[in-house]
Amino acid sequence: MTDESNGESTFEFVDKKEDLAPGDNQKSASNSSLSSSTSLLQPLGASSSSGNLLSNIAPPSALPSFVASPPRVEDQPNVPIEANVIVQTKQPQQGQQVLPSTSSNELEGSPVQTSIPQELGTVGGALFSWVKDTVVNNSVLNKVAERAKNSVNSMITTLDPQMREFIYSGGDVEVVVACNKEIKVSPVREAFQGVFGKATVSGVPCDLPAVPETPVGFDAGVAAAEMRIKYARNVHEVPQEVPIVGVQSFLVEAGQDKWYELGVILLEDQKNNVSLQTFTQMTPVPSQIVTAAQEATPEDYPLKSLGLAVHIGALMATNLQVGYNEWHHALTGVSRRDTILLAVQSLAGLYKNTITIV
Repeated sequence: MTDESNGESTFEFVDKKEDLAPGDNQKSASNSSLSSSTSLLQPLGASSSSGNLLSNIAPPSALPSFVASPPRVEDQPNVPIEANVIVQTKQPQQGQQVLPSTSSNELEGSPVQTSIPQELGTVGGALFSWVKDTVVNNSVLNKVAERAKNSVNSMITTLDPQMREFIYSGGDVEVVVACNKEIKVSPVREAFQGVFGKATVSGVPCDLPAVPETPVGFDAGVAAAEMRIKYARNVHEVPQEVPIVGVQSFLVEAGQDKWYELGVILLEDQKNNVSLQTFTQMTPVPSQIVTAAQEATPEDYPLKSLGLAVHIGALMATNLQVGYNEWHHALTGVSRRDTILLAVQSLAGLYKNTITIV
């Protein structure tokens, strides 16, 4: 080892002995490699202030931190929080004393509890208003409701036909029939209630001596219906604003020995100055029956020019061996009530359209 003038020290190993052992040779080789590496580092990291070999190495840098920094909590002012507390009240039992509540939040909680029912009431009212407006303005829902109502009414009237008069009676339409027989009053009632929805239909007795039992010809049949209406209005004092319907059956000869029985339906409304008439379908009557009715009419019958003294229905019922009002169905399969009903339905429709225009 030698000391130089600049203060640096170096080490040098000199091989003095050549006859060393093999293990010593390895040690000397490692020492020589260390010496050579040291000599190479000296010119790169030479410093005039330090003689240590580690003085030229930079200090270790700080290791990176993988721990997330905790969030910074800012100080917030204390805001009073209103707690919605639902208090379940229980009815005290007998002998149990009820203690008053000493909660400090009682006054703050009461407005919240009262506002909830108010909001629910507002929402419920708006919902029902929407449903109501939808049902009123929606034609589909109206049709569904109307069909459901008609289905229920049809079921009730099918089980008990007498309930029809109570279900559909009322409304603004009132009609009087110049006859108190149910075979004529019931089809008029059903027809007007079917057209107007609700209608009050009643019958009054009209026994006219000036009308033959069986009028013959259209003029005689229409005249008999007019006389029935006039008799009902004058004798029974029917008001002028109430329309009267007259039903009269008669015979007509459409050809030689071709007789038919049909009825005229006449309506008179003095308030609206309306007079309408329709006819039922014609039912064929054998000429032998008409001949028997003509022979049964006396020569001095005062109304012989207007008709026959024998009712044609009585002869037909006797010949067919059925009831007085059943001979139409026995002969043609269509009852007399059905023929009157169809004719009155047409008359009611005409009357509704007429008074709507007027």
